[in-house]
Amino acid sequence: MNQLKSREPGSVALPGTLSAPLRAELIAFRRDLHMHPELGNQEFRTTAAVKARLEAAGLAPKVLPTGTGLVCDIGTWDRGRPMLAIRADLDALPIPDVKTVPYRSTVPNRAHACGHDVHTTTALGAGLVLAELDRQGLLPNAVRLIFQPAEEVLPGGAADAIEAGVLDGVGRIIAVHCDPKVDAGRIGLRPGPITSACDRLEVTLDGPGGHTARPHLTTDLVTAAARIAVDVPALLARRVDARSGLAVTWGRIEAGHACNVIPQHAALSGTVRCLDLPAWREAPDLIHAAIDEIATLHRAKSTITYVRGVPPVVNDPVITELLRDAMTARRGAEQVEDTEQSLGGEDFSWYLEHVPGAMARLGVRTPGDTTRRDLHAGDFDVDERAIAVGVELFTAAALIDAAPRL
Repeated sequence: MNQLKSREPGSVALPGTLSAPLRAELIAFRRDLHMHPELGNQEFRTTAAVKARLEAAGLAPKVLPTGTGLVCDIGTWDRGRPMLAIRADLDALPIPDVKTVPYRSTVPNRAHACGHDVHTTTALGAGLVLAELDRQGLLPNAVRLIFQPAEEVLPGGAADAIEAGVLDGVGRIIAVHCDPKVDAGRIGLRPGPITSACDRLEVTLDGPGGHTARPHLTTDLVTAAARIAVDVPALLARRVDARSGLAVTWGRIEAGHACNVIPQHAALSGTVRCLDLPAWREAPDLIHAAIDEIATLHRAKSTITYVRGVPPVVNDPVITELLRDAMTARRGAEQVEDTEQSLGGEDFSWYLEHVPGAMARLGVRTPGDTTRRDLHAGDFDVDERAIAVGVELFTAAALIDAAPRL
């Protein structure tokens, strides 16, 4: 890998660029997925579409035991050298698509608002290109495609895929994630942590309610819920290193039905995010203790459900350089930019608990477009030129990764 570090575009002819017909086909494929979004563990149509196209290319994809998602090997595996894996995710989000485009979602309250349709299409395109290179004798080592379901469902479908054996024989893994803050034609890279941990937190509070005229005779659960919402984040800020980025953010608070009745039940739910792996491991105990302290102060009985989600994605420096080399070879070093660690969660992190890997941020913003777009929003869309960039990034990475054996 290091011997290719200084490679500039055109200095060594790398095969695996996209033909115009394949570019058009992949855009059409992505639009079809975009029109038919499916939620986590329900991606049956999506799985069938990817499987059919890979089989048409002469490959033998295998559907995962859960019934959605699939794995597909390309080329001849030299068992003395582990494979490089390319991972994509398949699922959509339970939100409405509010765009006015011909490929708008046809499924009510379902949308590919995180770019997984693009991730799937880039991995598919890379598979088609690599299969053709293999037929030409230009693929020195096998590559595995992993199309994973349920990335948006904590703790993520990656765990099921790993249990099904998708990493058997794999030594390195790469992926991309759409980034609406990066221009199409570019990628963002960062060695080390690039996403945060993300867990789910649910709290219920119970106690004797009563009349708002006599709060001293009740357990005032509205006040208790409000104090938990405000004070838990404040307490955590004094109990962990501020550099860990441990943050509790509430998305729902429910309590009561009448203005003059103190309720007997209240509930809060939100997410826990953390930039630091050691702090993430301590987070459940710290948060339980903080909630219990506040609930006890208000004489409320608390029940806490803490659902482990995903640890941070920590990019391996060597694999990050592989992606940098690949993009440099395809598009030039100036098309790679540094990116920050985000507070978003990604279950790609579970793969990195087993093998080294790296995730790149794939630019999907049309250059010059000043419209602010974000992931998980109903108007999210991409500049579809990014698909070819992702495909060529993956294929170059596969070839450069195998270069020491050429």
